[in-house]
Amino acid sequence: MIIEPFINEKTLQIAYYIKAVINQSLHYTELDTFILDTMEEWTLLRVNDETPSSAKERVFWHLVHEMSLHGAQSLSHDLYFKSEITTCLDFFTGIGSYPIDCIGWRPLP
Repeated sequence: MIIEPFINEKTLQIAYYIKAVINQSLHYTELDTFILDTMEEWTLLRVNDETPSSAKERVFWHLVHEMSLHGAQSLSHDLYFKSEITTCLDFFTGIGSYPIDCIGWRPLP
């Protein structure tokens, strides 16, 4: 799998997981597990370039890093964090602009 299809697939998946956690139709640990699994899959691609190729990819990595740092449980009690994450999801769907303070870098193995 090359990078662009990976990001396109994972963007749809992470949006689904985050929305489900926010709507309380999925336990937050499922999102945490998804993040860990995604990082494991990423290492299998053996990417050496740390520069994201698109705004979509930068927002995706920003979400991954934020979710890793704060944990999915934060979506239920941190309104600022939830708002920041929702802004990223809006960008993915085309109803929002590029999130302010979004810094997303590809992780290197």
